[in-house]
Amino acid sequence: MEIDFSKSAHGLIPAIIQDSETKNVLMLGYMNAESYQKTLDTQKVTFYSRSKQRLWTKGEESGNFLHLVSIKNDCDNDTFLIQVRPEGPTCHTGLDTCWQEANNQEYGFISTLESTIKTRRENADSEKSYVASLFEKGINKIAQKVGEEAVEVVIEAKDDNDDLFLSESADLLFHYLILLQAKGFQLEDVVQVLKSRQK
Repeated sequence: MEIDFSKSAHGLIPAIIQDSETKNVLMLGYMNAESYQKTLDTQKVTFYSRSKQRLWTKGEESGNFLHLVSIKNDCDNDTFLIQVRPEGPTCHTGLDTCWQEANNQEYGFISTLESTIKTRRENADSEKSYVASLFEKGINKIAQKVGEEAVEVVIEAKDDNDDLFLSESADLLFHYLILLQAKGFQLEDVVQVLKSRQK
């Protein structure tokens, strides 16, 4: 990897810090050639602190280290993308990120859908909301719907109509997310079980 530290008058280039698992951006720091090399040597992210005018290993006082997973440089060779495993909160305020956001695993639209299901369960009128009506009917009805949708997915899988197969698959996933919440879980709980099975 070739990095052009000379592009900055002070030999500093930006380093974007990203959680390797959640993919959330945690902070932005600056590195010079010396802090870059120390990061490689120690496997703990080290910056050049512009305020302290010295090398600064994140976590040297707090213990909240950023353990190095990988370093990539951009197309101009003047910015780092550093993936890390954070040990504790990253921000000096005690929060997960320097943007005051929780460093939770997100699954894009699926996470949005989970949030919508939760809101409908807690706030919606069951006469107007299909989701709320299912929760009102209880776990047996929700489990029954998951079973029905699973059977329909199997039936459509044996046919040649891709649109129907995808539609039934969407119905199954939707009802499964409802069942997870009815049991007090989220998709992340299932993902963690899958991760624990990796060898």
